[in-house]
This record gives sequence, C-alpha cells and structure tokens, in this order.
Amino acid sequence: MQFVTGKKEQKTVLLSEIISGNYANKSVIIRGFVHTVRDMSEFSFLVIRTFEGIIQCVTSTEVTKGVIDSLKEGMTVEVQGEVHEELRAPNGHEIILTNLFIISEPAQDSTMPLPISKWKLNTSLEAKLSLRPIALRNIRERAIFKIQEGIVRGFRDFLFSEHFTEVRTPKIVAGNAEGGANVFKLEYFGKKAFLAQSPQFYKQTMVGVYDRVFEAAPVFRAEKHNTTRHLNEYTSLDFEMGYIDSFEDIMNMETAMLTFIFELLSKHYKKECDILEITLPKTDKIPAVRFDEAKKLVSEKYDRKIKNPFDLEPEEEVLIGRYFKEECDSDFVFVTHYPSKKRPFYAMDDPSDKKFTLSFDLLFKGMEITTGGQRIHNYEEQVAKMEDRGMNIADFEHYLLIHKHGMPPHGGLGIGLERLTMRLLDEANVRETTLFPRDVSRLEP
Repeated sequence: MQFVTGKKEQKTVLLSEIISGNYANKSVIIRGFVHTVRDMSEFSFLVIRTFEGIIQCVTSTEVTKGVIDSLKEGMTVEVQGEVHEELRAPNGHEIILTNLFIISEPAQDSTMPLPISKWKLNTSLEAKLSLRPIALRNIRERAIFKIQEGIVRGFRDFLFSEHFTEVRTPKIVAGNAEGGANVFKLEYFGKKAFLAQSPQFYKQTMVGVYDRVFEAAPVFRAEKHNTTRHLNEYTSLDFEMGYIDSFEDIMNMETAMLTFIFELLSKHYKKECDILEITLPKTDKIPAVRFDEAKKLVSEKYDRKIKNPFDLEPEEEVLIGRYFKEECDSDFVFVTHYPSKKRPFYAMDDPSDKKFTLSFDLLFKGMEITTGGQRIHNYEEQVAKMEDRGMNIADFEHYLLIHKHGMPPHGGLGIGLERLTMRLLDEANVRETTLFPRDVSRLEP
C-alpha cells in the first residue's frame, strides 16, 4: 500500500531562480521545449523555452554525440549543465550542457506552421487565430496573456483589500438583465433559457448579503457586430458595492483599483511590460465630464456635428479621448450622466434632471472599457420605472425581492478585460488580446 503525502521534491530548477543568480557556477536541471537550435560546427546553441521564458544552452559536439542534430522545434527535453553569467544571452545567463535527454517528440511529418521562435510572428491575425494553439507559444504572444493575468490578479487583490467578497453567479439564466434581443437562447430541459449578458441581478442581490462583491467571469452578447472592438464572449470584471453616498464613490474605487493594477504590473510583470513595450498610464487623477458637455466640447474643438444626442458614437469616443489627452494629459476620462433612455431600467435617474442618470462610462485612449453607475434601491421607485418602460413586473419577481425586503444605496461597474488589455497594449483589434476569440464567424479553436 502507498500513501500520497503531498508535493514531491523537484529535481529541476526554475528559470527565475537561475536569473536571480542563485545558481551561478552550479549544476542545474531544467525541462522545456526546444525553441531554436543553431549548430556552429564545433559547438551548438540550444534555446529552451519554459513557462517563465527562454534560456540559452551551449554544448560541444563531444557532449551531445549527435543528439543536437536530431533536435527540432516542438520537442521537449531535459538538460543538465553548469550555469554561467553571459550578458549577451537571453536573460543574461546560459547553461554549459553536460547532459541532454529527449522527453517527447512531435509527429515525424510535422513542421511548425508558424515561426514561433521569431520575436514577432509577422503573420496575419487570421493565421494567428486559426493556429492559436501554436501561435500562443511565441514569446510576445505569451506575454500578452501574462499581462492579462496581472490585470485580473490586481483586480482581485485590490478588492480583497477593500473588503469585497468574491462570488460566482450563474451563466445560464431565465431572464435578460440588459434588455434587448442580443441574447443567446438555449433549450433547457423543455424551458427557455439564455446565456447571461451580465451578472447584474446577482451581484446586486449579493450586496444584500455581503455589502461588497465582485466577480471575474465570461458574459455573452449575441451582437452581430464584426468590428475590431466587439466579441460575442468576453471576460467582465464586475464589482458592486453598498452604502455609497453617490455614484462618484464607484468612480473613485475604480480609479484606486486601476492605480493598484498598474503598480502591480510595474512590479511583478516588468519582463512582460518590456517585451510588449508597454508604457503604463497615469491614474493619479482622472478627469470627469458630463455626457452632454463632452459632446459639446468635441463638437466645438473638432468641428464635428452632433448626430446622436442620446449616445456616444465610436468616433466621438475617440475625439473625447483625444481632447482630454491634449487638455489634461490623461489617457482616461469618465463620461457621466448618460441619458436615461439609453441606460438600463435599474439605473438611478438624476434627481435634479430625470432625463439623465447617475451613471458613467470610463474611456481609455478613446474607447469605452467600463460602464457603471448607481442603481435604484427603493422598491416603489424601481417598479415605477419598469412600468413606465412597459415592462412586465411579474417577469422580475425574483429580482425585485431584494428591493421589496430592503437594500442600501448601491452601485457598481463592469470592465471589459480584453478591451482594457487591448488599449493598454495599443493593439488595433480586440482579438489580439483574447485567448480564444468568439465572434460572429469564429467558434474554433
């Protein structure tokens, strides 16, 4: 009989441990993929790729005895050798090999369909997405999603520090929180169901339980837009908080959260920031402007006629971002007080002018990445607004339980993770920052 007692001691070392200098002139064992091989007749360079990055190995023909000749991309190997500092090598260190063992091999007739060992793939987006499992092995492509990991990590760590509770909400739902027809319909054991467009109802519900809650999870929009900024499945970073004095509390919380995230990226993801040549934006003070004032400012400065008085067109978002970059040197701007007719039924109207709501969008480099605001917490007020919109109150019986039995003033927001990453990296298409995109034409891989 055997007993499982936990993690076994590893004989391999991490690349980060080598880079730190802890193994200078010592023998180590590492495992990884063959990234590139360069044969120089008397010796060879073998670059190994691990989950942390790449390291150069140097070997003589006497040591490898022809093994180097049989290596190719896609093989996984175990190598042993002595670590030496070498400033010309990737990450400033190399390993002088004493042993090399092939762990696994790709199919015999396979050739790498993309030049993943190149610094940039320099291929079309379509090729990268069609061959996604291979494209993601490229150093730069991998760095994108490490940055995304850092954003979510910062989001979670910051909110934990602010006494938020993480929740998990259903993605198969009976109703449609956002309204409209852009929902994916499902057959659910003979009943009609939908894929959730938002965790809105559930995160409001959980404010009545924990006061402050958050979630990082997928949401689904059945929009037929095939643009550079739209996806049919994306990751939404949501939080909701109770006992607010105004919707500005939510804007302040997001500003502090973004500052925390960018500081975390600077400290713990510097390697990826350098690979992607990211300049982290300033968030010490983000300008805020009313929706109607923003439209007026860009109309006057850029001689653009206001076409839609109730919403922002993509071109207007770009111009608003440009305006506040020029006037305030800010990559971000909060646009507040959106028209009530363009916001969901749960958005609280501005008591001083009910044509507008106590809501906002956050634009980052001219693109909306966040939508948020204060919600209606009073039962009679919520029912009255729903009736005014011709909604069937009976369809929202479970949602209205929270209002009927008491809720504090509350509000929250949702951030599109892929869009935030896209603007941070100055990518032209949100699919570049989506691990496996789902859009109107793509369901695989």
